[in-house]
Amino acid sequence: MSAALLEVTNLKKHFPAGETTVLGGRKGRLRAVDGVSFSLEAGQCLGLVGESGCGKSTVARTLVGLQRATSGSIKLDGQELAGLSQRHWLPYRRRIQMIFQDPYASLDPRQTVASILGEPAKIHGLAKPRERKLLAMRLLEVVGLNPRHINRYPHEFSGGQRQRIGIARALALEPQVLICDEPVSALDVSIQAQIINLLDELKERFSLAYLFIAHDLAVVRHISDSVAVMYLGKVVEQAPRDELFEAPLHPYTRALLSAVPLPDPEQERARERIVLSGDVPSPLSPPPGCAFEPRCPRRAEVPGDRCKRESPQLEALAPSSSRRRACFLENSWGKIQDCQK
Repeated sequence: MSAALLEVTNLKKHFPAGETTVLGGRKGRLRAVDGVSFSLEAGQCLGLVGESGCGKSTVARTLVGLQRATSGSIKLDGQELAGLSQRHWLPYRRRIQMIFQDPYASLDPRQTVASILGEPAKIHGLAKPRERKLLAMRLLEVVGLNPRHINRYPHEFSGGQRQRIGIARALALEPQVLICDEPVSALDVSIQAQIINLLDELKERFSLAYLFIAHDLAVVRHISDSVAVMYLGKVVEQAPRDELFEAPLHPYTRALLSAVPLPDPEQERARERIVLSGDVPSPLSPPPGCAFEPRCPRRAEVPGDRCKRESPQLEALAPSSSRRRACFLENSWGKIQDCQK
């Protein structure tokens, strides 16, 4: 096993919310991210999936220092990043970059492509003006765009081309880790495939580590090596890609995958669709026990009121297993296979 490039342990991000106090503070706390742990190695892609509002984008913004973590650990090559000031974050921004969801809002419409791609090197003092222009041209070539277009503005490009520019900007400082926050959700399906293939190629070419956030499980299955499933600020299951898609163990993961349409009409008609009842609990007042308990179709199989009283921890199913889940359903392999039926 190689050493982890990015290691996240018990990451939490809470926001003040709720009623205002006499002194202008807030009485409540919104638990956007509430104890997320994972690790990434060079050349590896971890897919992060879950419903809207589960905390995926908050994880991304916290990892790149756009928001300060409430608690927990973020280690990049063994160096602790959580709690660093903006000034001390600066050297690490070269090593961990982000691709944003919206290719229209993430690029400054008043800047040319040359300025957009050269700005990271300018901020970090890595290149002179002429060198920055040459850098911009090389970056456009890397992402499959014409280097002669460096003097154009973002509005002169299509959505897919803008996202390629966003990817080029993320590569400008030669990072080791890319945080991809739903990078294809705003694009047409045919363009999505091109961008995914480009990201796959760049990962192999530069040995990049990806945290890939998405709603489209088909995209996640294509690009990811392993997958983590989030629900209400916590990871409820994590496993190698093929194992998770072929045999999901957590009831929430099974419900998510049951909503993905199958290309075979006969298989689609024959399979069971799991429809969850109720709404996602509020992160302002999450349930005292398992966050998924109010909607779980299998909660009656756990003896007593354990799911209501205790919060399950993300644990490996066996000492040598790479699969982890946070659930009180019986962990023996026989019981697990019964749950999959």
